[in-house]
Amino acid sequence: MASVTLELSEALAQPANQAARVMSRPVSEVLTALLEGALPALGDVPLPMRTELIEMTWSSDQALAAITHLTLSPQDQARLVELSAPVHPLSREEHEELRRLRERYGEITLRKARAFALRSLRSGKKLLNNLPVDGGPRRFPGR
Repeated sequence: MASVTLELSEALAQPANQAARVMSRPVSEVLTALLEGALPALGDVPLPMRTELIEMTWSSDQALAAITHLTLSPQDQARLVELSAPVHPLSREEHEELRRLRERYGEITLRKARAFALRSLRSGKKLLNNLPVDGGPRRFPGR
């Protein structure tokens, strides 16, 4: 494991310390868990897609929400189903078309998963802002 020294603003250090205290964990574990969520392991993802997924970290909440609704077009969905359960052996062209459709489906799935993960992390920020400073009772929105 690599060791890194970080300088955090007080505005960032305070909720990290509060979260660590409430969870009875070292601050380093809290920050490591947050970084793992923000910068996931993407070693098996092709480089252009990897870059896109990492850049999503700086996308707006609205842009991430839009990504969570991405789907294949109805035509592509129907064709993927048709080629995935063929009634006859697939031609070379059909195999290639199936590969491309599966690849596109996989890319959409990766984008959506990343957007959901980032939205989840960001919603956690709102929860961390409601943690007690003095160790008193926890207050959560809507409770």
